[in-house]
Amino acid sequence: MNDKIIIVTGAFGALGREVARTLETRGARVVRVDAAASAPDGLAGADLVPGIDLTDYAATQAMVAGVVARHGALDALVNIAGGFRWETVSDGEPATWELLHSLNLRTALHACKASLPYLIGREGARIVNIGAAAAAKAAAGMGAYAASKAAVLRLTEALAEETKDRGLNVNAVLPGIIDTPANRADMPDADTSRWVTPQALADVVAFLLSDAARAITGVGIPVTGRL
Repeated sequence: MNDKIIIVTGAFGALGREVARTLETRGARVVRVDAAASAPDGLAGADLVPGIDLTDYAATQAMVAGVVARHGALDALVNIAGGFRWETVSDGEPATWELLHSLNLRTALHACKASLPYLIGREGARIVNIGAAAAAKAAAGMGAYAASKAAVLRLTEALAEETKDRGLNVNAVLPGIIDTPANRADMPDADTSRWVTPQALADVVAFLLSDAARAITGVGIPVTGRL
């Protein structure tokens, strides 16, 4: 991945930080994009693009164009930006479905579409989207989240079909519960040894971005630890 220019969205979160770090250790030049107005401590000197509303297509287009203007090219996109809510259908609100559709699907759609002019036809170009294992079957309270992540997987499949003869590979990873501080706080009694670590997930993302995955496109890979 030496000198590959890779945009990682949602890069200030626990998974985003680990994916960005892993790609940099393999030689990539990572542009960290996030909706947060400022980056967490420890990212001094990194290529940071804070305060980007990926639900706004014009803002997303401007961000991608700015990255290409600054670096001269774009080789890959990793869509991690998103959100989660646990809410049953009976006790919840329709607005939650709209919110997660926006946070999970719309952000990925906008970033993909804005990046396509720079990725199509570029040797080794890649897109990796973060879906969820819940996209296959929703548990109670997971309807809105699972529906939005299922849509991300369908986006991945459709875009892969559109671009498979144009030099672009598009795939998704489908994690189970990720071992993050937020998930540990929400589930204090869980056996976290069974969860997937951010590092393990980052390794799969890095594989899909590499030349070793050149024959893989249009798939969603479950990464669920031992759940």
